[in-house]
Amino acid sequence: MTRILVVDDDPVQLRLTAEVANKAGFKPLTATGGEQALTILREDRNIGAMILDLVMPDLDGMGVMDAMRREGINTPVIIQTGNASLETVISAMRNGAADYFVKPVAPERLVISLRNAMKLDALEATIRSEHARKSGTFSASDMIAKAPSMARVISLCAKAAKSTIPVLIEGETGVGKELIARIIQGSGDRAGKPFITVNCGAIPPNLVESVLFGHKKGAFTGAIADQTGKFAEAHNGTLFLDEVGELPLDIQVKLLRVLQEGEIEPVGSSRTERVNVRVISATNRRLLNLAKSGEFREDLYYRLNVFPIYTPPLRDRMEDLPAMVAMFIARFAAESGKRILGISPAALDLLGGYDWPGNVRQLENAVYRAVILSDGAFLETVDFPQIIAQASGRDRAIKEIAAAPIQAAPIHIDTATARQRLDISQPAAPDRFLDPAGEIAALAEIERAAIVFAIEHHGGRMSRVARALKIGRSTLYRKLHEYGLAEELLSDAA
Repeated sequence: MTRILVVDDDPVQLRLTAEVANKAGFKPLTATGGEQALTILREDRNIGAMILDLVMPDLDGMGVMDAMRREGINTPVIIQTGNASLETVISAMRNGAADYFVKPVAPERLVISLRNAMKLDALEATIRSEHARKSGTFSASDMIAKAPSMARVISLCAKAAKSTIPVLIEGETGVGKELIARIIQGSGDRAGKPFITVNCGAIPPNLVESVLFGHKKGAFTGAIADQTGKFAEAHNGTLFLDEVGELPLDIQVKLLRVLQEGEIEPVGSSRTERVNVRVISATNRRLLNLAKSGEFREDLYYRLNVFPIYTPPLRDRMEDLPAMVAMFIARFAAESGKRILGISPAALDLLGGYDWPGNVRQLENAVYRAVILSDGAFLETVDFPQIIAQASGRDRAIKEIAAAPIQAAPIHIDTATARQRLDISQPAAPDRFLDPAGEIAALAEIERAAIVFAIEHHGGRMSRVARALKIGRSTLYRKLHEYGLAEELLSDAA
């Protein structure tokens, strides 16, 4: 629920305005003066908008907006005033107000003003973020990362930005690993310098060396001119190697030499060239496992893994989902020329109850599709048919799991040779903890049955399941894999 701040020294007007906002689905915070409002804004930078009275005894509305501008507080401001003079309105808008209204105001007018202000703020934030990304000054403030699980990531980024040591960013596909790399660059000495991205998995194996290190004219068939490689393009800046685990072994040897010596040798060249490049790598695979299996050079792994950063999946940072949805709606609505003000509470609940195996990238695509197809002012649940269909498939999987025979012992997903299912039907108490032979069931069997029962009871809503079992979401997903349940849910939901 989006928080808004209502500021008014009149207690009756303050209560009425807060009540209107509350009925519209916002969570109102109140302040009776300008100084109190500034204190709240300084402590909570996640307030969606502020309704600000112009005339107050301690610090008036103009003074509050002046202080906000000096301190870089970008919360949208809606002015309410009893003075309808043109001069007052012009002064307020020049000071950065997004809208204004004269007391008393109709509730509908107030709600529309709030939604428009937050939509404008989301669009402005998107523009600022895109500008920072292109200029190489992207920082933590430009990324939506307020969830507690992202606090460590942001902290590690700040530490990594103070040096030039190699960084390895790990995480599932679509979690935003490139943005983490841009935060490291934009917060350090190389801010504003080149940031070159290479998707190692998208380059044909026979062209990887040429793309990374460049080539000289005549080095091979089709080399009709000298070509600068990505390392040379990133000189004095940052090179981001995405999906570094996909590099061929022979290129891994040459990459290791570049990291050790700071020199590249273009294809067809007889001499090396010095480069000053900060390398940040990313992978959605466990490089340590690849190194143990021989698919990735172990010496290169330890060279890249000097400063590892794990980026959590979207399902472990659902606190950020509402802000992400608002940002995507503002951006895509502006791009498509549609007047979409936001998303309905029911639709947001639908998105919040989904596990997002494709993470932020999947959420972005889902919102984009909904914006294009929607004809209303707000996105509704019917605008997300794919999410509804996948959620229905997940529910079917849960029922199938519940109807399957019990296993004697849990089988790990990595060693399972066939689909494993569990029958959670329980005999009447007190025999529910006994196995078919009449012996006490293993603790793992009891825990597995409890998890499946909780999933069925809560309709597959993993957040509710985790809360009911009093375990973290990451622990729940680990146990799903451990007991062979994850494969069932993912295969039927796909």
